[in-house]
Amino acid sequence: MTETPRPKPVILLVVTETSRAVLTDEFSSRYARDYDIRVVTDVLTVTDYAASVIVEGQPIALICVDFDLDIDAVDVLDVLRNVSPSSRRIVLTPFSSFQASLEELRPALAVGRLDTYLLIPQGPRDEEFHTAIAEYLSEWATTTSTPEVVGVRIVEDGNQPAVAGIRDFLDRMGVPWSRYLPDSEVGRELLAEAGEGAELPIVKAFARPPLVGANEHLVASSFYGSPADLGDDYVADLVVIGSGPAGLAAAVYGASEGLQTIVFESEAVGGQAGTSSMIRNYLGFPRGISGMRLAFRARLQATRFGARIYTGRPVEGLTVGDVHKVAHEDGVIRARSVLIACGVRYRRLGVPALEDLVGLGVHYGAATSVAREMEGRDVFVVGGGNSSGQAAIHLARFARSVTIIVRRRALEETMSAYLVDEIATHRTIKVRTGSRIVDGGGDGRLEWIDLETDGVERLAADGLFLLLGAEPGCDWLPEEVARDENGFILTGRDVPKKLWVDGLPPAPLETTVPGIFAAGDIRSGSMKRVASASGEGAGAVSLVHAHLAPAPD
Repeated sequence: MTETPRPKPVILLVVTETSRAVLTDEFSSRYARDYDIRVVTDVLTVTDYAASVIVEGQPIALICVDFDLDIDAVDVLDVLRNVSPSSRRIVLTPFSSFQASLEELRPALAVGRLDTYLLIPQGPRDEEFHTAIAEYLSEWATTTSTPEVVGVRIVEDGNQPAVAGIRDFLDRMGVPWSRYLPDSEVGRELLAEAGEGAELPIVKAFARPPLVGANEHLVASSFYGSPADLGDDYVADLVVIGSGPAGLAAAVYGASEGLQTIVFESEAVGGQAGTSSMIRNYLGFPRGISGMRLAFRARLQATRFGARIYTGRPVEGLTVGDVHKVAHEDGVIRARSVLIACGVRYRRLGVPALEDLVGLGVHYGAATSVAREMEGRDVFVVGGGNSSGQAAIHLARFARSVTIIVRRRALEETMSAYLVDEIATHRTIKVRTGSRIVDGGGDGRLEWIDLETDGVERLAADGLFLLLGAEPGCDWLPEEVARDENGFILTGRDVPKKLWVDGLPPAPLETTVPGIFAAGDIRSGSMKRVASASGEGAGAVSLVHAHLAPAPD
């Protein structure tokens, strides 16, 4: 049976007659095979034109507006954002207008009214221009569009809460997937392969046997095999626990400098940072980068240097000694040094009725894979940190309304200014301060929540995304590794003097146990930022080398 081809996504160019020829040629020559290039010069009709494209069933992937229009280009993007919120938005500036445009475009960019501004190509092979265009098309495809190529097939009937976690894992790993009903052609095929009476959901990944009654952990643990395959005699130079920015940086630098490096990750590579829809303040990425892409690139770097990464492998214990022993579900791996970079986990809301609906409209974390399904719906984001702001902005591309709920008096107390300013530009995002959720429910999935501010108000809700702040996730650590009163790991001079050895403090990122280090959010006193975590992970490797170096005669 031949599937009906999907309509091509649209690249919409809103241009002047002066730039029409060069931009039409520039985009058509590069992108016409995969995208429908639409060119509009009458700016007064472009809103209706864009709406008609959407009605016809063609998504608009990218909107590019000429700065030299007779009316303000950023205002045009503001209007078109209401028509197609998920489109990426770019202002194209002629060389002659570039300097004059900066004063207007930089402030607009800072508050999210556009994604970037680019100089119109002045000649052939302007690869910097096309690199930017390709990045935004790629970002749109991974976060908004249904995958064209399916790597993983999921069979479910809509009643399995585990599917949300599976999809989120696959999205964070950059793996395309598609869902099928049990009575579909693919569904019947996979049910037959799995065997009569097989429990849903069924997950078929690549050429492997189908996973029956699958959940996020089973899918994650099937990706890279088991560390038990290394053999009983294997001793790692460095075991990294956690694959957020700190863990990945340590894996890259450790493996590239010749250390036998193993990484354990309980979920998907990237940690909490990997769930961010867009990180805009990370050094070296002026156009921003999604957490998934940052983690994907770091993962490739680490594995190319020889690091072994095992997902779906939570560490269950650590025994200290001359050679440390790291316990996992398949056994024990020995390590000459250990870096604890397991980050933090979101606190639970503690409302039983809502805990029962996790995966059925209630989600911990950003759950970017679910955002596409929130189109035309009312959703709520609980939390006042940067991850909450990023999640709200991403959800606003799809949802009819997004409400951020915080207990504090203002977002500014806990959220970066650039996110607060961008949230203020979204007419679909509201902020409820001094509020908390006290109840919720629905028939089989989330339908309502009770919000307490001055009194209790019942609100219709289709999605609830909980990003409630951080608590350490290292209950498995032995007593020898000292922690502060909140459970975060003490390192360096933060270690109490009574625990110093020979009157000397541990090295800056070293714990109370020689050869065991900590970096990133799990470390007491850390900055809780992606860049600082990456720096600590890289810096820890030099301390590992010093620890492993032979003692001088």
